[in-house]
Amino acid sequence: MVGKHPVITLCGSKRFKNQFMDAQKRLTLEGNIVISVGLFGYSGDQEVWDGMDEGTLSKAKEMLDDMHKRKVDMTDSIYVINVGGYIGDSTRSEIEYAKAHGKEVIM
Repeated sequence: MVGKHPVITLCGSKRFKNQFMDAQKRLTLEGNIVISVGLFGYSGDQEVWDGMDEGTLSKAKEMLDDMHKRKVDMTDSIYVINVGGYIGDSTRSEIEYAKAHGKEVIM
């Protein structure tokens, strides 16, 4: 918590960009400090990945996964975007990480 404002990190499949944006707006208006993803691989930001060789792409994805866990470290809870109940491997890993570090998981 920063002051009186809880800090929430959004987690979920990046293919659900619109749902991320909707949750970010709603949670912010509810008085939360919201931390989100930096890139949307499935629903935008394709120009970032285009032309990247496989080794560089793999390193970039590893870095982004690590950075997202550092965001979870800074937060009070995570809010899971799970459209249709979909939770992929990365999101499952983030949920397990959050629980292991005493963070509330909101679904």
